[in-house]
Amino acid sequence: MVNIVAIIIARGGSKGIPNKNIMNFCGKPLIAWTIDACLKGGVTSVWVSSDSDEILEISKTFGANLIKRPKQFAEDTSSSEEAWSHAINYLEIKMGNFLDWVIAPQVTSPLTESKDIAMGISKVKSQKFDSYFSCSPVSDVLLWETDKSDRLSSLNYNWKDRKRRQDSKKQYVENGAFYIFKPEVLKENKNRFGNNIGLVEMDSWKIFEIDDFEDIEICKILMEHMIIK
Repeated sequence: MVNIVAIIIARGGSKGIPNKNIMNFCGKPLIAWTIDACLKGGVTSVWVSSDSDEILEISKTFGANLIKRPKQFAEDTSSSEEAWSHAINYLEIKMGNFLDWVIAPQVTSPLTESKDIAMGISKVKSQKFDSYFSCSPVSDVLLWETDKSDRLSSLNYNWKDRKRRQDSKKQYVENGAFYIFKPEVLKENKNRFGNNIGLVEMDSWKIFEIDDFEDIEICKILMEHMIIK
């Protein structure tokens, strides 16, 4: 049996939206949507890593196992990789739990459904790649940037030779909903990505995540009309 463990990192000190990870979202705490998607998506077990006792207690009521994260891995400057590494070490050393794969979903992407998690799991079982990211397909995304003189230049296309939309290659946006990687990839590279990266495609409207108050309203509308119905 392949052991695919979900590790959800949820820090208590949210600056932009206070208590974001456990705020009420469409009838239940925000983190509950992520836990539920993982449990129904077919992972072996779900673990929530947090420095907040309140987040851990709420997570437990929705079926998650708990990892108390030390403050040193829960600072504003702490990376996700540090939090995942701590959780993996906890599971492998203290719990004696051998991990084949880690799926790392983001609490602020509540539009992720169990079918998306299940799709990710089916991908890893093919053993084609050592890491994956969730993405949304996009079309006609024409990117520009400015230099120090405010001069514009196009990034992903040649503005002098604009192609028709139907002639353009399919593009993907890393939507941050979840990542999947082998534990050794994180240990060796100090990064969620290895040298052979695959993708898990989600619906285009699942590109939205909650970073500010405006995002909450957008995601609520999508949740109510596209998922809850």
